[in-house]
Amino acid sequence: MKRVRVVYRKYDGSLHWNYETQWLGEDEHGVWVGAGPQTAIFKGEAPKGVAESPHVLLFPRQAWWTACFNAAPHRTEIYCDITSVPHWPAETEVTAIDLDLDVRRRRHGGVELLDEDEFAVHQVRYSYPSDVVTQALASADWLMGAVTERVEPFGSAYHEWLSFVT
Repeated sequence: MKRVRVVYRKYDGSLHWNYETQWLGEDEHGVWVGAGPQTAIFKGEAPKGVAESPHVLLFPRQAWWTACFNAAPHRTEIYCDITSVPHWPAETEVTAIDLDLDVRRRRHGGVELLDEDEFAVHQVRYSYPSDVVTQALASADWLMGAVTERVEPFGSAYHEWLSFVT
């Protein structure tokens, strides 16, 4: 199986979350990669521990977000990062700029928007252009609805991909 390095950066280009995954495939929603439990996770250059459970990541082709789908019993079922459109500088690496806002669906079904305070601070610190702010807020709004209403890929589409890493 092909390995894919997942690299999230902050708006100033600094390295954020990053780790190795395995290529799973593509569908109408985008590119899917997966990681098993005990996958080493890094924040910047520093090790931050290991993945708590198997999970898959979805990188849509033209959307300002990425999504992580965790296997049960992880208490977070879905975690979406508002990001720049994911970019593939090589077939073995995907990158995105983390724009702070996150949408989380807990295993029990509750959906929440996270890190609005961080988004506000970083708009000033990193001088986010107005189009970036607009795209980020629109993506967060769309995700809140889609994740709550279980619009695919937030319904059951991810289960098949998750079966490849559990």
